[in-house]
Amino acid sequence: MRIGAALVLLAVGAILRFAIATTSTHGFNIQVIGDILMIVGMLGLILWLIVWAPWTRGRRPNYPSPPPDEEDVAYRQDPAYRRGGRY
Repeated sequence: MRIGAALVLLAVGAILRFAIATTSTHGFNIQVIGDILMIVGMLGLILWLIVWAPWTRGRRPNYPSPPPDEEDVAYRQDPAYRRGGRY
């Protein structure tokens, strides 16, 4: 489970638990379902922080620098560039 899915479960569970007021439902209680979704979302968030978050720091890609353009190479070979840019 990723962090986004855990946050969505927390949000949906909180909406079902605190925002919907029902007087009676037959067969299931919406507020209990909201509690269950919030618990699952918290467990998913905690597991993501413990298991997956340390791995994400080492997986950031290092993009190589782009090769220089022909104009840039020609500019650097100019003797005025080597003297500090003064003509």
